[in-house]
Amino acid sequence: MEWFREHAWESWLVLAVLLGVAELFSLEFVLLMLAVGALGGSLTAAFGGPVVLQALLAVVTAVAMLWLVRPSMARRLHAGPSLTLGHEALVGQQGIALAPITAHDGQIRIRGEVWTARPYDETLVIAEGATVDILEIRGATALVHPVPELDA
Repeated sequence: MEWFREHAWESWLVLAVLLGVAELFSLEFVLLMLAVGALGGSLTAAFGGPVVLQALLAVVTAVAMLWLVRPSMARRLHAGPSLTLGHEALVGQQGIALAPITAHDGQIRIRGEVWTARPYDETLVIAEGATVDILEIRGATALVHPVPELDA
């Protein structure tokens, strides 16, 4: 026990490093905040503070980090662009009409696949060969709208 009192700052530092390494396996930022608290205890010990003050400062620092810093770090880590999979990934893409598209019949080619298509506006008739925007997918049917063409 006497060894720990003589080498208190080193003990806190070793604890901080161990917690930091353990954080690499959890990625929840809890152990990282505890490691920062241990660094606070290490600094207090390095400046000659008593053991009670070292422990108190380590706990206060860790709790403050968990309460103030961890939520924003976790939010930034888990934030990012959403991943769209399946047919939802086709919305916003363009396709080519393989046949005239009416409210009752039509097909388009999207990324090399043939899909049943209907005009988003049921009163439209889209000509064969027209480029269309996919606005929605309902079941296995793409609801499309023709892309306006500029007259050259």
